[in-house]
Amino acid sequence: MTAAPLPALQEILAQTRVVCLPMRVPFRGVQIRQTALIQGPYGWGEFAPFTEYDPQEAAPWLAAALESAYQPPLPLLRQTIPLNATLPAVPAGQVQEVLASYRGPIQEIKVKVAQTGLPFDESLAQDYARLAATRQLLPQARIKIDANGGWTLPQAYQALEKLSDLGLLYAEQPVASLTDLAQLREDLRAAGNPLLIAADESVRKASDPLKVARLGAADLLVIKLAPLGGLRRSLTLVEEAGLPVVVSSALESSVGIAAGARLAASLPDLPFACGLGTVSLMAQDVSAQPLVAQAGQLEVRQVEPDPQLLDQLAAPKELRRWWLERISACYRLLEAGQDE
Repeated sequence: MTAAPLPALQEILAQTRVVCLPMRVPFRGVQIRQTALIQGPYGWGEFAPFTEYDPQEAAPWLAAALESAYQPPLPLLRQTIPLNATLPAVPAGQVQEVLASYRGPIQEIKVKVAQTGLPFDESLAQDYARLAATRQLLPQARIKIDANGGWTLPQAYQALEKLSDLGLLYAEQPVASLTDLAQLREDLRAAGNPLLIAADESVRKASDPLKVARLGAADLLVIKLAPLGGLRRSLTLVEEAGLPVVVSSALESSVGIAAGARLAASLPDLPFACGLGTVSLMAQDVSAQPLVAQAGQLEVRQVEPDPQLLDQLAAPKELRRWWLERISACYRLLEAGQDE
């Protein structure tokens, strides 16, 4: 999973800070974002796999963190990148309040849909109301939606036919399986619906992330640096896939967002705004100068966590121990992969 030699585990653990970041609004059900920050000779890396991920799924996130902290950065093609705003699955009445946390005009926005725990008809009605409120507030913005694979194939077709009336740029991972994704795209085209389909989980959670491109299941790929094992592995995937890409966040602090921004700044083309604006959804960040967009543009720069904030946001002792054990388990998998 990582080509560079691994630093010693004890060195990594000694340079790890575990923090808990409160969210302004729940995102993917997360109200407190737990994450581990690792300091190395080239700066800081972030290890933030969601708590339900097992070591096998979380190991690439550690590879990405170690790359940021222990490997020299690659040359950049740009110093700023375009960013979209991100709107969680909030009630329509809260849309204006959430969007107020973004600085400057919003040119492009990703809206979460397909909320779990609700009947489909009720969920779809809420999705439509949320998107309609967004469109009313941002009449000129490019709007894209993200279902996180939450619909069945029939539900996705029905939902996208309805929601397309609001003028969507693309739909991200409307269904979970790759075969359904390909079928949905085919069905929409047959019905004369040109809505673009983006693949996210079908890339970052797949054993073969290039299969999406081979099957023609999507028009573009959503790339998240950490689940793919780091910047260098992500660049290789993008080159081999041959599809347009959007660089997106895995709900990291400014440290992880900085790594994603470097990936976006290394790509030859950025046809869509990046989904790296999630620091604005956090009530606190580890940096005194959070990495947030100004007028839809994000500066590509290194982020140095503030020592006082690291102390203030430090995880309780038992939780810190759990994260260090998690890092150790992932490290052993990376180590075993290098030995093969």
